[in-house]
Amino acid sequence: MTDKKSSGVQAEHRLIAERRRKLDELRAAGFNYPNDRRRTALASNLLIDYDQHTSEMLEAEAVEVCVAGRVMAKRVMGKASFLKLQDRSGQIQIFVQRDVIGTEDYQAFKTWDLGDIAWVRGTLFRTKTDELTVKAAEIALLTKSLQPLPEKYHGLTDQEMRYRQRYVDLIMSPESRQVFQTRTQVVQSLRARLDAEGFMEVETPMMQPIPGGAAARPFITHHNALDRELYLRIAPELYLKRLVVGGFERVYEINRSFRNEGVSTQHNPEFTMLELYMAYADYHELMDLLEQMIAGLAAELGDSAQIHYQGHDYDLSQPCRRLSVEDSVALYNPDLDPSRLRDADYLQELCQKLEITVEKSYGSGKLLIEIFEKTVEGKLLEPTFITGYPAEVSPLARRTDGDPWMTDRFEFFLAGREIANGFSELNDPEDQAERFLAQVSQKEAGDHEAMFYDADYITALEYGLPPTAGLGIGIDRLVMFLTDSPSIRDVLLFPHLRDSAGERPLKEN
Repeated sequence: MTDKKSSGVQAEHRLIAERRRKLDELRAAGFNYPNDRRRTALASNLLIDYDQHTSEMLEAEAVEVCVAGRVMAKRVMGKASFLKLQDRSGQIQIFVQRDVIGTEDYQAFKTWDLGDIAWVRGTLFRTKTDELTVKAAEIALLTKSLQPLPEKYHGLTDQEMRYRQRYVDLIMSPESRQVFQTRTQVVQSLRARLDAEGFMEVETPMMQPIPGGAAARPFITHHNALDRELYLRIAPELYLKRLVVGGFERVYEINRSFRNEGVSTQHNPEFTMLELYMAYADYHELMDLLEQMIAGLAAELGDSAQIHYQGHDYDLSQPCRRLSVEDSVALYNPDLDPSRLRDADYLQELCQKLEITVEKSYGSGKLLIEIFEKTVEGKLLEPTFITGYPAEVSPLARRTDGDPWMTDRFEFFLAGREIANGFSELNDPEDQAERFLAQVSQKEAGDHEAMFYDADYITALEYGLPPTAGLGIGIDRLVMFLTDSPSIRDVLLFPHLRDSAGERPLKEN
């Protein structure tokens, strides 16, 4: 540890020790984290409601309020002082005078630290600089903060520490708070849109005896009472389609799903998806619906459907580009032979040239998708629907009429990453059973992401699934785009991170 870092740690320890000493003195005087003070107003409401009130108007009305929040700034000037209280809506200035609240309370107030949580009763007035302020008539300390806040002008500058101590990040950063407020607004807006379209919100199991609905490696847990292994869901798809079989023709779930995969700026082991299923519809209708939903979201969050993300401007009000997988690979790889994109031997050679690791068991569909992901996906900056996914990598999608090699499936890309996946659902139980068996063969060959055979789901299809289209939207990635956030960790309140020093659990001997 460098001398500078060591001295900084020692200084922080001294500050914590001083705060603990203050708490000991408070306890000795009878302080017990009181919970008997209530507020009557929020900071932002006061600033809005009294924005046009002059000093004379405020004095005439004698508006009394009770506010409470965290002390974010404090300026002591002899017999009078100022502080800033921060509540969930913003900050309000407080003016404290010794001659008003009394010498004893004023002396106690002078010992308050930044980060303490306090309550104030007083009247509104304007300072000489015209700032709306509460003139305190009564004050109370509600919570003693034992940890010092980061330095005011630099905040929590360590990016990883922002993720590990999100509570401090939220205290110090209005921008971070806004991201998560926007996230809530996005989810509420999507829910309202689907409710208005006649969709029913449902809940499906998070612990499943057979993981299904996506190609992914699951987390495994054990249920003691049942003495059996269960899997954290990788997607709610198969359960939602069971409900469509049962007669709920429009269903959706805003769900938490889990995949035992890598951690990166775009991936978190647990994430939020919106999945919806609509009977008597196909994937073309879902592309139209998705276009409308995303353009509507952008317009709700701003003045128009124009979004600025990581240095680029995007217009979501225009129809999105639509390309097939094969056409997109040909477009972004002009040197290859577009007539051989279903030739497995040719695609194997291309993968070798592109240094893509593949298995001998891969067919032409899987090989083509490997090339697409390596050479195309990251270049799809503008809103783009990629259609015509091979059946080999789409075990739950309906085959395309007249071309059984591919399916009626799309993925939606924006800013170089996948945001949504949708398709016309496979409702032929015999075809689905065959594709499950093919997935089992792939799993036995070593593909940990291949699907299991779900016999009960096949039984459900045998009762009859109407023509149905399904859509999954990655909420986290969508919020990243709408809030100009470069990493998925910026839009997750508590992202998963690798262990840091001192965080590893103790092991029993």
